[in-house]
Amino acid sequence: MSTAELKWGPDGLLPVVVADVTTGAVLTLAYANREALERTLSEKTTWFFSRSRQALWKKGETSGHTQAVVSVAYDCDGDALLYRVIPHGPACHTGAASCFHRELLSAGDTPSTGVFSGAVAELARTIAGRRNASPETSYTAKLLSEGVDRIAKKVGEEATEVVIASKNDDRPAFVGEVADLVYHTLVLLESRGVTLDEVGGELLRRAK
Repeated sequence: MSTAELKWGPDGLLPVVVADVTTGAVLTLAYANREALERTLSEKTTWFFSRSRQALWKKGETSGHTQAVVSVAYDCDGDALLYRVIPHGPACHTGAASCFHRELLSAGDTPSTGVFSGAVAELARTIAGRRNASPETSYTAKLLSEGVDRIAKKVGEEATEVVIASKNDDRPAFVGEVADLVYHTLVLLESRGVTLDEVGGELLRRAK
């Protein structure tokens, strides 16, 4: 990418669309000047320029809700930027995951697949962060310390619970058992050093 191709506005700014690299969900729309872009590229975290305060600001500097930058792209006209990020916490100051949480036109009751994929990605990151935690205070750390055999046994147990729950007319219980299975499967992946991208790649291969 060559920043020389960018067409900065009269105010020296470019609009920045920030999207979750895992789910594709748009998290926020902000603005960047040259310095904000340079810091984003060098530090791999999002920096913006506040038009109201006329000042540079780093996302998460006070809230702790940072965004790890995976890629930066610009559009065909060179007058808009796209940051693909891994969000560590909500993007919106209201506490919502995305700033675009108020709808003028709704998809109705159609479930969003982004909720599941985003939750799985966040849970996988949390599990990875527990690897060095104390087994006395963290169930995840305890599982990881006990090794693959113990974790695999738990996955088998949870799979059985899912089968049993699926035969009962208790939707919340069934959902809870599936969540337990997903969690323990993610712990097993972490224990074996297998990434979600590897599993995703295999799923896409099969889908074709």
